[in-house]
Formats: sequence, structure tokens, C-alpha cells
Amino acid sequence: MTQQTLRARWVLPIDGPPIEGGCVTLRDGVIAAVGQRATEADAVTDLGDVVLLPALVNAHTHLEFSGLTKPLGLTGMSLPAWIRSVIADRGRGDRDPAAAIAAGLQESRNAGVGAIGEIATSLAALYEANNDGSLLLFQEAIGFSAGRVDSVFAEMERRVELAGAAAGISPHAPYTVHPRLLERLVDLAVERCLPMAMHLAESREELELLRDGTGPFQELLADRSMWDASAIPRDSRVLDYMRQLSRAERSLVIHGNYLDAEEIAFAANQRERMSVVYCPRTHAYFGHESYPLVAMLDAGVRVAFGTDSRASNPDLNLLSEVRFAAAHHPGVAPATLLRMATLDGAAALGLAGSLGSIAIGKAARLIAMPCGAEKHDPYAPLLGGSEQPIVF
Repeated sequence: MTQQTLRARWVLPIDGPPIEGGCVTLRDGVIAAVGQRATEADAVTDLGDVVLLPALVNAHTHLEFSGLTKPLGLTGMSLPAWIRSVIADRGRGDRDPAAAIAAGLQESRNAGVGAIGEIATSLAALYEANNDGSLLLFQEAIGFSAGRVDSVFAEMERRVELAGAAAGISPHAPYTVHPRLLERLVDLAVERCLPMAMHLAESREELELLRDGTGPFQELLADRSMWDASAIPRDSRVLDYMRQLSRAERSLVIHGNYLDAEEIAFAANQRERMSVVYCPRTHAYFGHESYPLVAMLDAGVRVAFGTDSRASNPDLNLLSEVRFAAAHHPGVAPATLLRMATLDGAAALGLAGSLGSIAIGKAARLIAMPCGAEKHDPYAPLLGGSEQPIVF
């Protein structure tokens, strides 16, 4: 048996108030005790002036782009225009998905991330060596025309089998997935108790396509010989897709930048099985309207953080997302932001039983942040400055 007790200036359990001068006992990789003081028998390692907290949870990534040194396109460009850049990048002959995935996973670990919700376009074998149960692989499905529904569904069945316990299903977005394909993918998720993730309410252009069947996304699909005028009924809404996803055991609404009041209320009512993932710096990259974070939190929506990818973000540092959100949503309490980055992210991925808080029986995946001059406030070093965490 291996046992160790850590003492820190502050311990942030996340599911309870901060503990000043707190101690955390670890036994064989599991948290065995949390409190104000260690037992007399414990040998204590004093970490000094640091804040000790659980590893972060990145609920949305596309690790295939982790080899990029800068985002694709230009700041403020439209999402449909950016997607054309993504299509061009995927056509490069020198792409190495295996190397990109490995680099993204290492970058994430170095940034204090302990669990990831990945949108996987590569087979699960590329992730196996790095997956200890904290990497969910949402297998991406794209098929907008009715003629592709059967073939895409058959391929999804195969990929889900290969991914095993890490499997999830990701119908990419309303502009790339035929409604009939979405229905069948949800049926598969329900049958096999798999989580789902879908990009929804990401842009005004998406809403235009759903409502009118026109706009830049229609033009993009037509340019690629993918447009099916009968696929999306006119006056469709994001809510129609959320209702489908809500049939799954667990689902993620990725981005949700333009969810309306009824859709926010729906997500709140489905809180135990549906979460929204907010990617602050990607949201800013496209120059979207102000994110409705306060409205979501006030309604009771579970919101987690994601970095998205290096195709729209300079790095995969989740703490930078938290700090960005803190600066742009000053009315949101620091404790709420940290919970979104830990326990709410873990719950969104179905991992709250083992990750996301410092609690007895959970995995001993911890990070520490030097306090600096702000020794009296456990949240200040996390939400301010540029200091990076120490990873255990």
C-alpha cells in the first residue's frame, strides 16, 4: 500500500468550500481523506503556498488539429468561410493525425487536464496507448444527403465497436447531418447507452440554414455537391435537434452560442442528461455576439468548458479558457467558473464518480497553483495572471 498526505495553503474540493491549510491523503492512487488536518500517523508533504485542486476537464476537443502552430483563417471570419479552411487543411498531404493526437494529449496533460471529450475522426487505435479511461471518443458522423444515411450509419456501428468503452457518437452539426441519420444515430446511442455530442447553435448562418434553407452553409454544401433541398424542413430550429439528443443517456450541446430562451430552458430541464460546452476563446475568435453564459447558469443549465481545437484557438490550455471567461463574465462567481472546469465537466462526460472534485474514493488526479502574493484568496491565482499549474 502506498500512502501520501499533501498539505497546501488552500485545498479546493470543488464540491465544498475552500479549506485553508487543508490536507489530502492519497492511498494507492485514490483519495482517502480530505480535511483541515492530517492524522497523527501520516507523513505529511507540505506543498507550501499553493492551491490544491482536482485536475481540469476539457469537455470538447478536436485533437487532429494539434499540430497547427496558429488558428486557421482570420479572426472574425464567418464559420462557413472558416470551414472551407478546415476542408483545405484536411486535404494536406503532410498531415499526421497520430502525431497531432499525441501532441495534443501531451499538451493537455501539461496544462493540468485530467479528462477530455474528444471529437474523433481517426480510429480509436490512435488513442489507445494514451487512454486510461479519462478520454471519451465521440465518433464523428457526417452525411447530409439522404443517399448517404445507410453507409454513414454502418460505418458508425463499426467505429463504435472499435472504440469500445471509450465510445461516444457525434453527429457533427445540422449542416452536415441529415435528420434521418441523426435519428438513427440517437437510436444507436440509446440502444448501446452511449453519450452523444453535437455542434449546435454555433452561428447565425446555421440558424438561417435551419429556418430558410439559404445562406452561406447552403452555398458551401452546394459547392461540394452535398446540398439536399429536402433534408431540412423549413422553419426548423436548434430545439428540434436538442429534443432528439435528449433521448440519449447523456448528450453535449457543443458551443450553444445562439441558444434562445426556450432552448436554454430545455437544456436546464434536461440538466441530468444534457450539458452545454462553452469554448470561450473560440467564441471570441469568430467575433460572435456575447455568450449567454449568465442566462444559462441562472436557468440551471450545466455548462462545462472546452478548448475546441488549435484550428480556432492558439493552444489547448483549459485554464486560459477559464481566465478568459472570468474576464468577460465578471458577474459569474469564481467558484462557479472552477466548478465548470472540473466537476461540471466531469459530470458532462459521465466521469463525476471518479473525477472533478477532491472527495474520498475519487482518483488522485490533482494539480497545484502557486499562490503568489494572493495568499488570502484561493481563487485569485487561478483566475488571474498567467501562472500555470503544477501537475501531479
